[in-house]
Amino acid sequence: MDQLETPFGSYKLQRFPLQKDEPLRAWDAADELLLKHIAVHNLAKTPTLIVNDLFGALTVNLHKFTSTHWSDSFVSHLAAEKNYSSNQLVKKFQILASTKAPKGSFNLVLLKTPKSNALLEYQLNIINRLATKETILIAAGMNKYIHSSTLNVFEKIIGKTTTSLAEKKARLIFSQFSKPGINTESDPLPSQFNPELDLQLVNQANVFSKDKLDQGARLMIEQFDRLPVAKHVVDLGCGDGILGIMAKRKQANIKLSFIDESYMAIASAESNYRQHYPDNDAEFIVADCLTNIELEKPDLILCNPPFHLHHSISDNIAWRMFSQSHSALAKGGQLWVVGNRHLNYHLKMKRLFSNYENIAGNKKFAIICSQK
Repeated sequence: MDQLETPFGSYKLQRFPLQKDEPLRAWDAADELLLKHIAVHNLAKTPTLIVNDLFGALTVNLHKFTSTHWSDSFVSHLAAEKNYSSNQLVKKFQILASTKAPKGSFNLVLLKTPKSNALLEYQLNIINRLATKETILIAAGMNKYIHSSTLNVFEKIIGKTTTSLAEKKARLIFSQFSKPGINTESDPLPSQFNPELDLQLVNQANVFSKDKLDQGARLMIEQFDRLPVAKHVVDLGCGDGILGIMAKRKQANIKLSFIDESYMAIASAESNYRQHYPDNDAEFIVADCLTNIELEKPDLILCNPPFHLHHSISDNIAWRMFSQSHSALAKGGQLWVVGNRHLNYHLKMKRLFSNYENIAGNKKFAIICSQK
């Protein structure tokens, strides 16, 4: 836990999920620069819309002002709540999933630039609809993640856009609403037909590899004739649900649970599953891996884990997915994982399960299985 000192106070903040000897802080220089600018120019107002606040640094510092924390990340919402609690603050902010549009208007909109321009475009279209003549929009990010394409999205949807001078490798983005309420319609969600899988898939803006089937998932699906017979299958970190849907095609009687921390991923997985199996029940759960989920013991977990935690490369999420899968699986149940070969997931799985099998691989990916 680290102490963040800003013009709004001194607050202890933690990154989530918690890990021992965490080397990274729960905020960055862009958070500091944004809070400094708000204080110097006396811009803090009610109501405030806070977008993509990774660990709650902005939400905690602006706790005196009624705010809405709008994010695609369940873990980011959890982090904001935990950091609020650890600073003994009374909860005065609303949590809002990315799949729901904020209601009403906001005097101040603070946005941390996301990795995905598709998500940024989606968010700015909705923000533009909510804007009034009094609305102030300020975005913040680290220099290396603010590209000309990022600024072009602001220009296209909001209006004239400028940036601040860089400070500690961070920068602010200022956009003036030139046509509030006019650019309200986002493009229809792209529908992709995959001829090799004979599937029509619709993906929301922040879904990983939303425009094409990623190569690791393709390699895993090619091995599905070798899947063990299962009653309950979990697609963990499901994205658009492709692994679970294809497992259902191989074994029609399985019960399926789709789990992801992205609201847009779960919405996409549910839409795609219902499109192909409208009369079959399945679970769709937004969660931090398998934490605090009551599941009927699965006998097969399929997992395509992320190896990035926001902008940083990390295997922490994969490790949590594997260890929680070991706890959740029924005796004799199997965990199937796809990952880049250089990540050496087999070593982690052997440590947890005392066994592993190389199912398949190519120059880039490996499919690994462990049994409880």
